[in-house]
Order: sequence, then C-alpha cells, then structure tokens
Amino acid sequence: MQNVTVAAHPLAGHLLADLRRVGTPPERYRGVATRLASVLALEATASLPTVTEEVETPLTTTTVHRLGRPVVAVPILRAGLGMLTAVTDMFPDVGVGYVGLERDEQTLQPTEYYFKTPELSGAHVLLLDPMLATGGSAAFAANLLRERGATDLTLVCVIAAPEGIERLTTEDPDISIVTAAIDEKLNDVGYIVPGLGDFGDRLFGTF
Repeated sequence: MQNVTVAAHPLAGHLLADLRRVGTPPERYRGVATRLASVLALEATASLPTVTEEVETPLTTTTVHRLGRPVVAVPILRAGLGMLTAVTDMFPDVGVGYVGLERDEQTLQPTEYYFKTPELSGAHVLLLDPMLATGGSAAFAANLLRERGATDLTLVCVIAAPEGIERLTTEDPDISIVTAAIDEKLNDVGYIVPGLGDFGDRLFGTF
C-alpha cells in the first residue's frame, strides 16, 4: 500500500504477540507497548535527513552526523500516551504536543477537547495512535496538525485495519503510516479483527 510501512524487524512481531494475547497483564502490557513503540519510532525516522559538523573528541577533531530536522511527537489521548515514552527516550530533544479527541454524540464525529503543540513547521511530526481502525480520529487529528503547519507527518500505530488506511490516505494523501501489522478487517461494531482489544483499557487496566 502506498505510504504504508509494516515494520520488518522480527522483534516487532514478537512484541505484538504479547499485546494480542488476552492474558497479558497491564503491567507487562505497558512495558511491551513501550518497546514496540521504540521499534516503530526507529522505522518511522529511518529516513530523517542529517547534517554534518565538526566536534572535538578527547584525541582529535572529527566529523559527526546529527539530525537535520526537529522531531515532534503528538499522541492522541489517551491511548497514544502508551507510545510517547519510547519516543521521548529515543529523541531527548523531541518536542511534544497533545491531541485530545472525543466523539460528539449528536454527529458521531470526533471533536477536540484539547490541542496543544510546539512549532510544527519544518519538523518531522509523529502522530501516535496505537490503533488505526475506522481512521476517523487519525484523519481528524492529522488535519489539525496540518492546519498548525505540519508538512512532514507520519502516523505511528501498533495495528491498522485496511478500512482505516484507506480513509486516512484518501483524506491526507501525503501522510505516511508506520505499523507493526495490517489486520484483516473491522467487525460490525468497528473493532479491528483479529486485533488486540481496547489498547487504552488494556494499557491502564480500566475494563
């Protein structure tokens, strides 16, 4: 699929197996989710441009390579928080924003209740949302980030449904998607099959 990358590292599948298993307790779930998010974040930033500069080592001067573009991570609350620590640990200079969404019970469409970001223009923006199901929330959040100035935007998710990929890439053809797996389908109530249940509930133990 265009603009969609499924992480090829064997560790991604190994960790995802634990997240899918129904008996994984929340404490382990959080640790595994963070490790998998690290794998996905590496995949999502593999093509970041670099710049060269000279530094003094204890012995001599040498040429080094540094990231040539700032990275900004924006989790969709609340489940996206389960992926944020991996990104902030990996990129100590990362900027962090937040998008809080809820469903309008009249229109059944997502609405924002919280939205705050650092400067996005010129940054490599990682939108963190573990499950790309219908694509409604991701597309809504992506549009908010575009309006705020994001031009280089990647959705990082744990699993994705084909329906969500189609909707998101139709509404935002320039977005990239990095995921650990593309699942079979959505069921009649919008859950990803085979899926892993409700990521946020399993992460925080709120059943």
